[in-house]
Amino acid sequence: MIPPNHSPSPHAVDRRFFLRSALAALVLPRLEAHGATVSETPGARNFVAIGTYLGWHQNAFFPKETGLNYSMPQTLTPLSAARDSFTIFSGLDHRAPNGHDAWSNFLSGVTPRRYSLDQQIADEIGQNSRFASIEMTAGSGEEVRAMSYTRKGVGLPMIQRPSVLYRQLFRSEADLARTEYLLRSGRSGLDLVLEDAKRLRSAVPSADSHKLEEYFDSFRTLEKRMARQLNGINNPIPTTSYKLPTYDPITPNLQIEAETILYHLMTLALETESTRVMSLQLDGLGQVFSFEGKALGSGYHGLSHHGNDPQMIRDLVSIETAHMHCFAGFLKELQEKKTARGKSLLDETIVLLGSGTGDASRHSNRNIPTLVAGGGFQHGRHLAIDQNEVNAPLLGDLYLTLMQRLGMQVGHFSNASRNLNHLFA
Repeated sequence: MIPPNHSPSPHAVDRRFFLRSALAALVLPRLEAHGATVSETPGARNFVAIGTYLGWHQNAFFPKETGLNYSMPQTLTPLSAARDSFTIFSGLDHRAPNGHDAWSNFLSGVTPRRYSLDQQIADEIGQNSRFASIEMTAGSGEEVRAMSYTRKGVGLPMIQRPSVLYRQLFRSEADLARTEYLLRSGRSGLDLVLEDAKRLRSAVPSADSHKLEEYFDSFRTLEKRMARQLNGINNPIPTTSYKLPTYDPITPNLQIEAETILYHLMTLALETESTRVMSLQLDGLGQVFSFEGKALGSGYHGLSHHGNDPQMIRDLVSIETAHMHCFAGFLKELQEKKTARGKSLLDETIVLLGSGTGDASRHSNRNIPTLVAGGGFQHGRHLAIDQNEVNAPLLGDLYLTLMQRLGMQVGHFSNASRNLNHLFA
């Protein structure tokens, strides 16, 4: 606490205030919640976003033909049995700048690190669920890149350990008691942080005021989440027969194993209506993968900068195809699960798969490989957009169609103000 008569100078702010703020911002968001049941909405009910940091090799992702009778491209061959459940889009992007820094454009639009698609959806339809949204990552190292951003542009932390997500979804009595203790003590600590932050408001230089407002926005978000968690702390918790593996595959080279487990848990989260909004980031670092007992010649990141070398492209596509095998299992599980409304879980869930990167080898963010599955749409086609046409649609126009299918009354997203309803319904 700040002494009653002490006024810190703008250039000599006690660092403990920011340590407290950092602690609250980094730790408390992991204490996800337990709230009420999901309410009914028209159209699709759930939304899942899956994004790769290094993108997808365009030549192996896009079919050569358009429309219904396309030949399945190499990367998507694991999805062959489900081709009537998804649509491939080419020619869409946010008209965003090039470079790795634009990764966060995937769900944010033309400007990096802005209010992301999944969080806009969560704020609209997720507030009555146990978890307004769940953010996950596989293959990340020590530096985790955010994929989801709040209204104020604050990046949300992501769950890396499948065991952590499992314990949040299916708590034991001991977990319940510990969670309640952490929530109540966390709220008390948050009050202290907010009091300090409010005193700082008049003391920090104007250049720092924006960052302080970001802290306030984070705290307000935390207060709402924690209040909802405490209100529903004694609500019945679903059970499952799913057995979690005895280890957490969290090292980057075990990314494929992590994806497989996370997809199982994502299905369970949707099936138990624990959440209606999820995101999964597939990171790409220097990890060297081994397939069929043979290590690839370079790390994942290095392969993405292939420079059109055939061997490197072949190895890169083998990694991306492995991602698709995991994804195909996820779609199959969603298709097999039936809801109380008599539909498959896939029919009630919009699944968006894409990236903020169009071609990692050239650091280009144009023509982003994009796929949409489920959600009750008419699927089975490759929809190719001609970017050279005047007023060609943007990726944000597709996002508007997805949000409208979820029952949201929305007319713009980032730099997009139309939709693709005339092409995709």
